[in-house]
Amino acid sequence: MRKIGKKRAKEQSIAGQQRFPFRGLARESLLDAVVLSGFGFVQDELEAERTALCGERYAHQAQRQAVRAGHVPSSLVLGGRRVEIERPRARSTDGHELSLPSWRAWSAHDPLNERAFEQMVVGVSTRRYARSLEPLPQEIGVHGISKSAVSERFVVGTQRRLAELMRRDLSGLKLVALLIDGVHFAEHVVLAAVGIDSSGEKHPLGLREGATENTAACTALLTDLIERGLNPERAILVVIDGAKALRKAVLEVFGTRALLHRCHAHKKRNVAEALPHRMRAPVHSAMNQAYATGDPKRARRLLENLARRLESDHPGAAASLREGLDETLTVMRLGLPENLERVLSSTNLIENLFSRVREIARRVKRWQGGTMILRWTAAGVLDAERNFRKIAGYRALPKLVAALRAHDAALDRQRRVDNRKQAA
Repeated sequence: MRKIGKKRAKEQSIAGQQRFPFRGLARESLLDAVVLSGFGFVQDELEAERTALCGERYAHQAQRQAVRAGHVPSSLVLGGRRVEIERPRARSTDGHELSLPSWRAWSAHDPLNERAFEQMVVGVSTRRYARSLEPLPQEIGVHGISKSAVSERFVVGTQRRLAELMRRDLSGLKLVALLIDGVHFAEHVVLAAVGIDSSGEKHPLGLREGATENTAACTALLTDLIERGLNPERAILVVIDGAKALRKAVLEVFGTRALLHRCHAHKKRNVAEALPHRMRAPVHSAMNQAYATGDPKRARRLLENLARRLESDHPGAAASLREGLDETLTVMRLGLPENLERVLSSTNLIENLFSRVREIARRVKRWQGGTMILRWTAAGVLDAERNFRKIAGYRALPKLVAALRAHDAALDRQRRVDNRKQAA
């Protein structure tokens, strides 16, 4: 009985001790100890290297090549900020500054730009950046965490990513489809191009900013892609949002090599905008049924019937439905499986990219010009690219490749016939 009583008393004593915040105190002390020990190591390492250059302190050396030159206030990057440190200095006997190897290595790489960029992308504002960092011991001086400093580093990070995106070499990509769409930001439009290769992988290819989706901006985007390696002499499926300027630019750049397809989502949206709200749902459903038939002739007949029913009371909607109607059936004519046809029948893939851009940029109150919009867009697009997966139905892409090569062969035969006629 006495042993049982002592055991219970001991358990109660331990339970009482566990109510104290020892865990938090231990964590804070451990962090302080690790950080301060690290600073001690930095100082010891630098001093050891200075000793290797200058010799032991107060020692007389006839062949001395360097001398100590005190310390200078400096800083190193630690945990998303710059921390102050007194850097040992050494000079050659003829007065030239000598660099210490460890300091040269530690200061050569500045990860602050990357840290600031990542923090902004995951949703940390410039004002709250400092609060997102692990606290350091009070005796350590820090800087580089102000709102303006973080903003400047984010600008540097987004500029670098935009440049990387716009310099990508496209010559090694075996692209079978090119999706192009434009999205409005304030008074600007950003055109985005995404490619799909023969294995089903998605690739952001480029961006172009303009006041409107005009032909010049669209042509400039496509010309840039060709200059970076996209082959305009091979057939490719081009999916566009339906803008006439974009269609014109595609035909000017690719000519008959482009199998042009109008996005179903944009077509349904354009028709719905010309209708009263009570009619939008049934018309949307009728268009979905037509596009789901898998038979281009039947789908065209159903859509023409729908246009005739709308023509009397809603001629605008009927005209919108008929405009480019054949080009909304291009993918259906290729005879692809349903899941692959669904992916290639719209530019929703690009819409998903821009939804990520909007999510990142939700705190932006005022866009300061097209360059800022392009930087943020590039940041969002490349962040979304990290989670890219192959498109649905990618195993059926050989059917698309075969259709494209057949289109190339038909154009080449027609070219030879035309050449013979001209020669005769």
